[in-house]
Amino acid sequence: MAQITKVVERLAVAVNAPDLDAMADCFAPDFVNETPLHPARNFKGREQVRKNWAAIFAGVPDFRAEVLRSVADGDTAWVEWEMSGTCAGGGAHLMRGVTVLGGAGDEIRWIRFYLEPVEQGGVGVDAAVQQAVGR
Repeated sequence: MAQITKVVERLAVAVNAPDLDAMADCFAPDFVNETPLHPARNFKGREQVRKNWAAIFAGVPDFRAEVLRSVADGDTAWVEWEMSGTCAGGGAHLMRGVTVLGGAGDEIRWIRFYLEPVEQGGVGVDAAVQQAVGR
């Protein structure tokens, strides 16, 4: 089993515990997060990871993360996630998507983050295509 696969498994266990310290320890101190669809959300550092997840755990007390599929190639993994729970205010929390991440040793060094909230309702495929091409 690739080392990166072990880190992803450790991350999922820590998130579902929830154990903020164990989760933060999955990331390198100089970790780099890229969010290509929302570049203003890019950040660096384990401390920002900790800050983000402290807010998530507080805002979604019953937070659950499930690895739906994953594949590893050397020190890189592609992981499909479903993240769910109930927001502290009572609404549903549901995100799905993929992270592409790289590691060294037992730490995640970088990630490209493609998780998004699941849209409830919305438009069908024909209207979505027309919106995408500006019609």
